[in-house]
Amino acid sequence: MAKTSLVELQIVMAVAQQGGFRAAATALEMSPSALSHAVGQLEAKLGVRLFNRTTRSVTLSAAGQKFIERIKPALAEIEAAMVEAGDANSTLAGTLRINTAERAAQEMLQPVIIEYLRRYPHMQIDLVSDGRLIDIVADGFDAGFRLAEAVPQDMVSIPLGADIQIMAVCSPDYLAKHGRPQTPYDLYQHACIRYRFTSGKLFRWEFEHGGEQILIDAAGPLTLDSPLLMAEAALSGIGIAFVYEGYVRDYLADGRLVQLLGEWTPKYAGLCLYYPRQRHISAGLRAFIDLVKEVRSVFQTT
Repeated sequence: MAKTSLVELQIVMAVAQQGGFRAAATALEMSPSALSHAVGQLEAKLGVRLFNRTTRSVTLSAAGQKFIERIKPALAEIEAAMVEAGDANSTLAGTLRINTAERAAQEMLQPVIIEYLRRYPHMQIDLVSDGRLIDIVADGFDAGFRLAEAVPQDMVSIPLGADIQIMAVCSPDYLAKHGRPQTPYDLYQHACIRYRFTSGKLFRWEFEHGGEQILIDAAGPLTLDSPLLMAEAALSGIGIAFVYEGYVRDYLADGRLVQLLGEWTPKYAGLCLYYPRQRHISAGLRAFIDLVKEVRSVFQTT
């Protein structure tokens, strides 16, 4: 069989997608006669008619339909490879918009965000730390960092390592004055530092042990919308906070805070980088993804 060029395959695909030679010619910036000649040559090489032509329409033949179905994925892969090769050959420049929770932003700042900007000085990052669970596609973000359970199923997700806990903590002074709760129900007799979502809804404390799950509507003298402030308030001895361990890890290590009800707060999957599932990823985002994969061992040991 005579050799077939990539251009011929692209022309056949364009005619099939556009529904005719004139529209395909406009899309490819070629003359209709040149397209018709190219299709005729390919049909002669293959020994089959790919299109049924009349004075009013151009439609795929049965053989043409099968042919298009086979070459379409391959042409898409070739196109993606050419775009990616072009990206790799150019200096990375542009802006990445990243959405993340407040604590995740702190953990990602030095090892990922700052390092990325050092490596790629022509790139910019617009980092938005937001307590809301938003649709990153609808809000114009390239990627986000969230806990695994909060990542939508239609996204590509890259785990960053260690499992995490949300834990009840208080200061040693508070513990000495008010005693240690033995079960989650005992929290109703304690001063709890509550968390309010941006929607206005109060966060209910969730506990689990031996297959039993308990939700507690904690009550107390202080309601905040920042886990960082909740940890600070717990340090003051005003009450018990229920926060992601990342906010209090250092305080627990030096004894300024004490963990409560540890057997009731099991670990679960931690932070993930996630981004829309799509065929082509920009060179800037690809470099960001690669850096996250490179440094995620940092998070696996924290």
